[in-house]
Amino acid sequence: MGSVKVTACCRQLFLPHARALALTTKMASSGNIICSLRRNLSSSSRLRSSMPAWVIDEYGNNGVLRFTEDATAPSVNSASEVLIQVHAASLNPLDISMRRGYGSNLLKLRRDPVSLGQNGGEFPIILGRDVSGVVLDCGSGVTHFKPGDEVWAAIPPWKQGSLAEMVNLTEYEVSHKPRSLSHREAASIPYVAATALSALVNAGGLCRDNCTNKRVLITGASGGVGTFSIQLLKAWGAHVTVTCSHNAEGLVRGLGADEVVDYTAGDVATELGLMEKFDVILDNVGGDSEQWALGLLKSWSGAKYVTLVTPFLLNIDSMGLLEGAVHSGLNLHQKAITNMCNGVFYRWGFYAPDGPALDEVSQLVDAGKILPVVEDTFLFSQVPLAFQKVERGHARGKTVVTVAQEEEGTGVTEEEGETSDTPEQVREEVRQAAPKS
Repeated sequence: MGSVKVTACCRQLFLPHARALALTTKMASSGNIICSLRRNLSSSSRLRSSMPAWVIDEYGNNGVLRFTEDATAPSVNSASEVLIQVHAASLNPLDISMRRGYGSNLLKLRRDPVSLGQNGGEFPIILGRDVSGVVLDCGSGVTHFKPGDEVWAAIPPWKQGSLAEMVNLTEYEVSHKPRSLSHREAASIPYVAATALSALVNAGGLCRDNCTNKRVLITGASGGVGTFSIQLLKAWGAHVTVTCSHNAEGLVRGLGADEVVDYTAGDVATELGLMEKFDVILDNVGGDSEQWALGLLKSWSGAKYVTLVTPFLLNIDSMGLLEGAVHSGLNLHQKAITNMCNGVFYRWGFYAPDGPALDEVSQLVDAGKILPVVEDTFLFSQVPLAFQKVERGHARGKTVVTVAQEEEGTGVTEEEGETSDTPEQVREEVRQAAPKS
């Protein structure tokens, strides 16, 4: 990922783009916003104070999801901000956890430091960490984007999400969408890409320049992060071994996995122990997996174990900000020291949105080295059903929500095989199927 830093620097050197003089025509050609009445997007989107969105007003199960046409509409309030018309979003296990209140203590403080100690001040919350859409407006200091650009992004967890008509991000959180993908396909990638890159590059020390012939093990590889990581590592020249269930073997082999171990067929630790040891392990499973997985690493060779299942936010939720952070730090320090004495490194991986990193991912996608893995697609009126799908687990890729129509007709629910409704029809469907504000 050495070129990511170069990309980030280049963004600062680009001359400002000229603003489009007739944005309305361009927006009309790229699709209509669901739950809108074909309004003028070039000016009214910036002036309106409300928009349609799915929100939660409290933490809980799927019943807390609420559709409203009166969510607060974002606007450009600083020089570095980019206002995006959402065409498609996708759901991740993180959205299920956040709906239940996972990380609420820290995220609430990050959203509004003044709210410390107040209950309920963070609501309403819009979930959704992935977005693919079109730029509506830019701050005066934005140099890398202009209105009408097709973009994608991974949204920080403390910001309002993508299950809405619009979302507001900084220039450095946004990237140009791969030209080869529809918005529906593109929305399946940013979150998993940001998470995988953070884990493999920042924590695991891998990059395209040092990955050739490195042996990497990915546990729980059939989900979004796993399927992306397989493709990224193969593009970089690594040898990839994965664990998954038998019915996902075809998927992971098709994405390039060199060796596949079925964790349902027997003792996965024993089978992996018969193989040559690994340089890096990416753990998407957690639980007791690290008890046997750490022994699969090459000792005294810089090998690293990176887990994405950490107790950090859970500790803060249960113990409070200070005690939880201290407890987590001591826990990580103890494990790191213990494993360092055994000749391996122990690391925690975290979701870290990064626009310049997505620039390089976009190049890999357009080169055909990374493909979107979409398991199911739902309409905007079906957001609660999409949450139910993700909550059942055992994912084989991503669950996408189409928020606006596309010319290529990507608003399709695979289970039903129906094309996307018009905005007016979807508006009526939502009114009939969803709780009212």
